[in-house]
Amino acid sequence: QVQLVESGGGLVQAGGSLTLSCAASRRTVSSYTIGWFRQAPGKEREFVAAITWSGSSTYYADSAKGRSAISRDNAKNTVYLQMNDLKPEDTAVYYCAARTPNSGGVVYIPPNYAYWGQGTQVSVSS
Repeated sequence: QVQLVESGGGLVQAGGSLTLSCAASRRTVSSYTIGWFRQAPGKEREFVAAITWSGSSTYYADSAKGRSAISRDNAKNTVYLQMNDLKPEDTAVYYCAARTPNSGGVVYIPPNYAYWGQGTQVSVSS
């Protein structure tokens, strides 16, 4: 079983920045693709960004391109999501998720991830 713990959320003014962290409980997660998703009240969970185990490939939702950067430190079993120029519409609970190496399908669909964290709240004031 893999446990994921998100941190780094908070309240920030529009135009500000936050860096979210996703810490994994097992070193084997270093071979997993890690994704970040978010869910606002009354909305479906949506993809934000993902990174492959080596970090050689990254993926971003259109809403995150140019404003976000995903990275990982496998020695620390941690993945980061840096978010800049935050907007009120970025307000949501942010989740990290892990998909095993033999998982099929695309990285931006939640059911393709086996493990999920509990989420961290990001609130952006106007």
